[in-house]
Parts: sequence; structure tokens; C-alpha cells
Amino acid sequence: MAATKHSIAEDESVQPRKKTKILDGDDVSEAQLKKQKKEKKKEKKEKNRKPENTDDGNFDDDNDDTKNAALESQRRAEKKAKKKAKKESRSKQAPVLNGETTSTAASGPYVQTISLSNISQADVDAFMSTNQISITDPRGETSSLRPITEFIHLPSTNLLEKTPSPFANFKVPTPIQAASWPSTLSGRDVVGVAETGSGKTMAFALPCVEFCSAIGKKGTKAVVVSPTRELAMQTYTQLASLAALARLKCVCLYGGSSKDEQRAMINRGADIIVATPGRLKDFMSDGTVDLSGCRFAVLDEADRMLDKGFEDDIKQILGACRARDQRQTLMFTATWPQSVQALASTFMVDPVKITIGSGGKETENGSVELQANARISQRVEVVDPKDKEFRLLQILKQHQQGKQKNDRILVFCLYKKEATRIEGFLSRKGVRVGGIHGDLKQEQRTRSLEAFKTGQTPVLVATDVAARGLDIPEVKLVINVTFPLTIEDYVHRIGRTGRAGNTGEAHTLFTIQDKAHSGSLVNILKGANQPVPDELLKFGTTVKKKTHDMYGSFFKDVDMTQKATKITFD
Repeated sequence: MAATKHSIAEDESVQPRKKTKILDGDDVSEAQLKKQKKEKKKEKKEKNRKPENTDDGNFDDDNDDTKNAALESQRRAEKKAKKKAKKESRSKQAPVLNGETTSTAASGPYVQTISLSNISQADVDAFMSTNQISITDPRGETSSLRPITEFIHLPSTNLLEKTPSPFANFKVPTPIQAASWPSTLSGRDVVGVAETGSGKTMAFALPCVEFCSAIGKKGTKAVVVSPTRELAMQTYTQLASLAALARLKCVCLYGGSSKDEQRAMINRGADIIVATPGRLKDFMSDGTVDLSGCRFAVLDEADRMLDKGFEDDIKQILGACRARDQRQTLMFTATWPQSVQALASTFMVDPVKITIGSGGKETENGSVELQANARISQRVEVVDPKDKEFRLLQILKQHQQGKQKNDRILVFCLYKKEATRIEGFLSRKGVRVGGIHGDLKQEQRTRSLEAFKTGQTPVLVATDVAARGLDIPEVKLVINVTFPLTIEDYVHRIGRTGRAGNTGEAHTLFTIQDKAHSGSLVNILKGANQPVPDELLKFGTTVKKKTHDMYGSFFKDVDMTQKATKITFD
């Protein structure tokens, strides 16, 4: 048994020990092995660290941190510089409002071209004198600005550099365009007093589109208010074609047409709104139109709108826009009565007043004398009221002969029923005639107007609703079957001919019922160097003094836009 035990003990003694690793040729215990593994991991970590600074140009940790900080600082500086450059770029394009650069700019800063500056002062004076241009600036800032007599003198902008040019079909700017563009493009408020057919639409269309392009924000930026549907549609046609080149959306709002269709157009986007006062106010009331961001406003035919009783509507519309010192306001009118002056003083800031025609003549109160277009040959014939229809037919037959048979002729009546009767009378006599007056639906009015423009119906019978703003260059003759209620309306009626530098003819049938206007009519004829018939002089030449609704004859018509003279007391 003892031997067996010994054998087992020997077996136990000869069993192999736990496997160990040999490092550097020596056997190590398990504890030493763990220690060596720890040291190995530590060495590995040390190797992964960045090397110390040596003569080979390596950087230590401190220098690397410094480098990273420098790079970060450089990146921040570059970012700041880019931001500043972007801001400066915007400010260069940012327009000027009433002569001051603001974030609510109107039209871009205007810089007179070198070619325009090189024109001699003598040539500038000759242009101003020939076209009877008078410019009044309460600030005196526009004295150095020269009229843009040719399109090549317009400032270089993205819009004007389009090919073909938006003015490719025009020879030279009209006087009102040439005189007003420097001020409107400078961001100033402007009042333009000029005859009908003088190119006023493009005078405000160009600065309007340039202004909206410079702003680049969503929402309605500009609003143009017109007295009649026809004028609004006509203005829209010219303005929309120019706006399309700048990728701006323009809509036209007027009564007599579907509100739902117009509302849908507004909802699709309306950078520029052209509208009649009534329909625009309707859309403002129901929240469809928001003018709180509108910074450019135009009142076209302002005197006509006041005559039609739109004064309260105009005040509400302009009141819904930005404040007057945060928007640019342009007003164009054929006359400058006290009512228009008061409107300008209320809603405009130191407006530049530009008068075309009348030799710049003004009355003592600052209003412009009413004068007819000198290119229109006026003939006044005193007739018996019962003979008017027969005489009208004779005039038409005399004029529509040979090459003149397709000439456009406008026949004006005073009342809608009269217009309907005259149209029917001429139609029964075989005259190709159309009609346009307030009782007709908008579709019928548009259809009649288009037929007249194309020459399908060369004669158009109209009431005073069509007396303003209609731009039909081919109208050769205007016939007043019945004299209008005011001498201003007479001037605007005959202003449908002789437009855009062309000549025209106006024939007026005057009766004893119109004798209250004889004095004013005589003055208009004399002012335009037209013959005055003896029969007209028999009615008298006295001009009835205008009365005020509140103060009667005892009031003084004062130009409200002129600043009071400063009085210094010793």
C-alpha cells in the first residue's frame, strides 16, 4: 500500500505546471504576466499620443491647440466678412425712400449716367422750354437732375438690360417720362400734372417695377388706383408686360366682373395691384387684400377720382398702406385744383411737382391753368338742340370718305339713355357703331372697346365713363354731341385724340342750354390758338367763379403743398 501511495504522489508531483509565457528568455509567474500586460497597454497608449516637439518640425500639444484656435479664429473672421459683404451688397441695391436710404426703400438709388451729365446745359434748357416743362422741388434737391431725354440715359438695371429692351418700340421718352423718372427713381414723391395721352402710365410703371424688384419680399408691394374700369384694365396691360420681365405678378381688380375669379388671382400672388377704388375697398374689407406692406402707391387721374366722389375711398386705401414717410407716393393728374392739392399735402412728403404744358403757367394760388392739347384742332358749332342728330350724321359722312372711312371716331354723350339712343340712330343709318356706358355689362363694354380698337366698328358712342384714360392712338376725331357738365371734362374728352405726339380733331355741338360754359370754352379755345365763333361769343365770356361746398364764394384757393414762409420777429 505504501508503494502505491508513493506512486500516486509521484504522479501528482510530475503533473505539468500551468502554462506560462516566457519573456526575454525567463520564466515568469502569473502575477508578473499581468503586470507585463498592463505595461504593454500603457506603452500602446503612449505610442498613440502625438509626438513631442523635435528638430524634425513636429508640434507638441500646446502648439497644436494654439494652431487650432488660430484656425477657428480665421474661420470666424471669414464668416463675419462674408456676412458683412452680403449686407453691403443688399444696401447697395436697397432703394431710397424720399431721399433717405432705409430698409423700407422705394426705388433704387438713382445715379445720373455719364452720357446724360455730358449734355450741355443749353440743350437741357432748350428741351425744358420746347416741351414746356416746369419742375418745383420744395427741397431743391432735383435741380441737378437732368431730364432723361433718351432711353440710353436710363440707369443700368436688370430690368432695363433685358433683350429686347422693354422700350424697343418707343423712339424717345415723352416729356412727362423724361422729367419725372429722375425724381421717381430717386425715391421722391412726385405730382405729375400733364395732359391726357402724354405717357403718364409708363412714367409710373418703370419706377414701380424697379421698386418691387429691389424689395424682393412676398406680399403686395405696390398699388395703382384708377378712376374707371377701362383705365384700370389699360394700365394693367402696360404694367403687367413690364412686370413680367421682372418676374412679378400683377393683378387687376374692378367692378362688374366675378369677385371669385379676382380673389383666386390675388391668392396666387399679387406683387402689384391695379384697381378701381370701390372693388379694392371691397377686397380690403373681407381680408382678401392686405396693404400693410405696400410701400409704393400711385393715384392715376387723381382729379377725376375726386370728381367722382372717391376721396374717402382713397384716404382709406392710402391709410391701409405704410405710413407716408415709409412709402413712395406718385400722383398724376390733368388739373391741379385745391382738392387735389389738399390730397397731396395729406398723403405725400415734400412732393416734386412736374408740370407739362401750359408753359408752366400757374395762377396766384399755385394751381395750373387748364389748357387743351395744342395738337388738337378744335371746332365749335352753335346749333339748335333739335338739329344735333342730323348734324352729327352729316359730320360723320363728311369725315368717313375715301381713305378716312375707317378712321376711329369717338362720339360723346352726356347721359346713358342719350348714348343708347344715338347709337341706335346711327346703326339704323348704316353706320358701323358700338357703345360704351355704365348700363352695359363689363363683357359688353370690353367687347365694344376691342371692336373699336381693331377697326371692326370705327365709331364708338360713349359717356364720360370713357372720357378719361382710354389710350387709343388711332382716334382721329372726337365729336361732342352734348357738352359735358364741366370744362375739365371737355378737355379730357377731346384729349382722346392727338395722343402720343399725334394730331387730332375735335368737333363740338354747342347749344343755348350750354351757355353757362361759354366763357370757359372761349378761354380754352384762345389758350390753344383756336378760332372762336361769333355765335359762341354772343353767349358771353364771363367765367363763373367756383364756389366751395362749405364756404361758398368767400374762400381762397391755396396750394396746400407749398410750405409756409418763415417769419422772423426782431
